[in-house]
Amino acid sequence: MPIEPGDGVTIDYVGRLDDGTVFDTSRREVAIEVGLAQPGDIEPEEYASLAFTVGESEIIEGLDEALVGMTEGETATVTVPPEKAYGEHEPDRVREYDPETFEGMVGQQPAVGLHVHAQNGLHGDVTAVTEDSVEIDFNHQLAGETLTFEIEVVEVRD
Repeated sequence: MPIEPGDGVTIDYVGRLDDGTVFDTSRREVAIEVGLAQPGDIEPEEYASLAFTVGESEIIEGLDEALVGMTEGETATVTVPPEKAYGEHEPDRVREYDPETFEGMVGQQPAVGLHVHAQNGLHGDVTAVTEDSVEIDFNHQLAGETLTFEIEVVEVRD
């Protein structure tokens, strides 16, 4: 029976960027193979099949839409443009702070790659540090990216 909005599904997936880099997967063996994880470091639930309800905005829109009409056991490769994934990269979501203000807000010295949680609930990554400024990008790390997913429908539930 084809998947419809409101159906519960369980999928396995491998998510790739345009250059082929795997950014996420539900498959433990793929995570180990591409270096996302080390065999001894993986918690059992860390790389597990993903269960959700189709059409309930529990996953990115493009992947949710692609599942409609698929059936249990079916596999597909789905390309999801930024507007149906994590949105376009928005330059106004990149902010600069002076180092003292940054340290006061975050409680530590700035460093490129540091992930921060702002008081307003936003999450961001430090992308540049100079003597006079700290740049934080509050866009999702996959904003602006076209994503390709290899998916397998493991189970469909009414």
